[in-house]
Amino acid sequence: MTHTAITDAVTVAPTGCAAMSAWLGIWTLTRREMVRFIRQRSRFVGALAQPIMFWVLFGAGLHGSFKAPDWATGEMSYQEYFFPGIAVLILMFTAIFSSISIIEDRHEGFLQGVLVSPLPRWGLVVGKLTGGTLLAILQATLFLLIGQVMAALNLAPTMSTTLGAVNGALMILFMALVAFGLTGLGFIMAWKLDSVQGFHAVMSVVLMPMWLLSGAFFPSGDSGFLAWVVRLNPLTYGVAGIRRLMYSGGGVLPVESVSSGLPALSLCLAATAVFTVLTLGGSILVSRQAVAQRSTRDSTRRK
Repeated sequence: MTHTAITDAVTVAPTGCAAMSAWLGIWTLTRREMVRFIRQRSRFVGALAQPIMFWVLFGAGLHGSFKAPDWATGEMSYQEYFFPGIAVLILMFTAIFSSISIIEDRHEGFLQGVLVSPLPRWGLVVGKLTGGTLLAILQATLFLLIGQVMAALNLAPTMSTTLGAVNGALMILFMALVAFGLTGLGFIMAWKLDSVQGFHAVMSVVLMPMWLLSGAFFPSGDSGFLAWVVRLNPLTYGVAGIRRLMYSGGGVLPVESVSSGLPALSLCLAATAVFTVLTLGGSILVSRQAVAQRSTRDSTRRK
């Protein structure tokens, strides 16, 4: 898909068809993210191969020193505990890579072409976020399937997961909510930055600590100040929600009981939904501010 074709798709809007034009623009931007991903296979390797290596290597190295958390009613290995956390890591990595494209689009001039088109700002945001979310779900789901295959082939410890039709569908929907929120957060950061290097620096001091302090890598426990940081971290509820949906019904974890250190599924859903709405609103706000600033600069130049 060429630059000209995409620009035409989001700029040509018949009178009285603004809503149709907005949805056409969303679909065009979403499809563009998918096409770019297919053409950049290194993104797939980087976003999937590295988390798999983390899961295997950390699982083997920390297996002997891991103590199952209080909410695990059955035996649990570290790789089994770490499994949902790696799925969230893949969602986060994909959000990062998708957000970087915003900086590239600005440098290439594509973003400026979309901003001056009739496409509303919320359409631009939803299109970019939807594309990143779909890519994140595809890669995370593939990892979950690979993990199950590795466990079946005795390449990983047996896991008490319950990925049936209902739980699997619910988990995919919940992962979509988490991915949409993370992509929105990456959108806000990328929109404010002008270089890929600066984005990676911000990622190192914001996104990675969010993941590490979400209960994905180690149980939070009751460690005073750190426990409060984990509770206030919105990603904590994304990890806990996926963990509950993945292990509920297998004798490892009840669905709704408020266990020590693990919030209930209803709280996970509410907290994740609030986080997603806030990042979506923030993304729309920063994109509208950019248009307002550009209009102000143009007016000043004409004067």
